[in-house]
Amino acid sequence: MKFSISREAFLQPLSQVIGVVERRQTLPVLANFMLVTRDGQLTVTGTDMEVELISTVSADVSSDGEITVPARKLVDIMKALPDGANVTFSVSDEKVTLSAGRSRFTLSTLPASEFPATDQVETLENIRVNEADLKNMMDKTSFAMANQDVRYYLNGLLFDFDGQQLKAVATDGHRLAVCDLVGAVDITSDRQLIVPRKGVMELVRMLSADEEEEVTLAIGRNHIRLVKGNTTFTSKLVDGRFPDYKAVIPVGADKQMLVDRAVFTQALLRASILSNEKYKGVKLEAEGSTIKIIAHNPQHEEAVEEIEAELNFDRLAVGFNVTYLLDALLAIETEQVSLELIDANSSCLVSAPDSDVNRHVVMPLKL
Repeated sequence: MKFSISREAFLQPLSQVIGVVERRQTLPVLANFMLVTRDGQLTVTGTDMEVELISTVSADVSSDGEITVPARKLVDIMKALPDGANVTFSVSDEKVTLSAGRSRFTLSTLPASEFPATDQVETLENIRVNEADLKNMMDKTSFAMANQDVRYYLNGLLFDFDGQQLKAVATDGHRLAVCDLVGAVDITSDRQLIVPRKGVMELVRMLSADEEEEVTLAIGRNHIRLVKGNTTFTSKLVDGRFPDYKAVIPVGADKQMLVDRAVFTQALLRASILSNEKYKGVKLEAEGSTIKIIAHNPQHEEAVEEIEAELNFDRLAVGFNVTYLLDALLAIETEQVSLELIDANSSCLVSAPDSDVNRHVVMPLKL
């Protein structure tokens, strides 16, 4: 196996794929990229057995072949080489030699036969989605995913295809984020898919908010696949049942607070400085036409912020985790934001005043 390629052309697929390579692996080969040369093309593959990324680039191939090489060392070498360097890559005696100008590197290898192949994806349905819309949905919900929760089905993002509508849903048991895709999705049957946390992070990194092109989601029984340009993303799906998120969204919440989103956000950020580092609790005392934001900590320090608000009730005091409130506010783009709840013990619905496309539910905190 031998090929030549410019540093910049080689670095592009390496950078796209490196995200799935774990620093700690159960199998040594998972720390490696698989490199395959065939028909003037170089294919770079990385996997952690759950998520796989494949990226292809043109190269000056002298002889075809396949080998696996240490992923992070290869990326670091490519980044350290000077701009415009031309790299020659050759394999002999189970070693890889990289030459560029007066630089020469020899790397260990593992056989390509040890590299795990992704199960063949049996595609049940192909769904076309606008790329920017898909990224937007995921950006507005993925922060609410659980991280290493024993309820493994929460460690991912739900794609809910419901009556030709697509919703992205995430929850960690303390807060919930739901975002709808505006416009119908051409799908033959209702279905729910849970994409694991790592797959979601790689998909968000891969998608662009500026692209108005459509991308195709290929849905299988146990996998989801997306092809964009020269990169193919494949992820296993989480085998579990997502909780009934619709039952969590408050119904009949008759108390509403309307506030300026930017003013509210800044006030919460200032108050959070003196909140308890462990619980991050703030108390909202709403009365008349103002909301007081109060934070305390174990050192008996206190922060009080007061902002104007439109209230449709007399008085209410309720506590929240300030981080959850701030995350919800950052995901909403309107000037004003609506907070709706039944009482101080009920969950709070945070949304734009006249739209339910993007909704966030935050559970109250006893302070």
